[in-house]
Amino acid sequence: MQHFMLLTLHLFAAIFFVGTVFFEVLILEGVRQPLGREAMRTLEIAIGARARRLMPYVMVVLYGAGIAMALKYRGALAHPFSSSFALLLTIKIVLALSVLTHFITAMTLSGTGKLRSRHFQLIHISVFAHAVLIVFLAKAMFYLHW
Repeated sequence: MQHFMLLTLHLFAAIFFVGTVFFEVLILEGVRQPLGREAMRTLEIAIGARARRLMPYVMVVLYGAGIAMALKYRGALAHPFSSSFALLLTIKIVLALSVLTHFITAMTLSGTGKLRSRHFQLIHISVFAHAVLIVFLAKAMFYLHW
């Protein structure tokens, strides 16, 4: 039951986080040109302010539950090349740590007023690519075997 609760918390936090990233990359980037530079900058500032209030809590749940679930697989993680599952889980964790680094960078730049529109775009596109791979690996590690 504990694993089920951790998995559920992890999934809801992942849906919130990944959904936000998908929205920002697939929807917001599509309105960048029609809105214009100033309107887009205002929108990015507003989204950044909201994200600074909500996302830290989402990230604590996402990573807290993820770490707790990873403890169940610490034997496999100790030998990442011993099986396809262990390797894919290790890659997923490395990507998740990279996302966390991106998130901390974005929050720091935003909090200090140094997050520019170009940074916003690049970070979101990178996190989007990471998120797609993480979601793929989350399923692949249980179904791909070699």
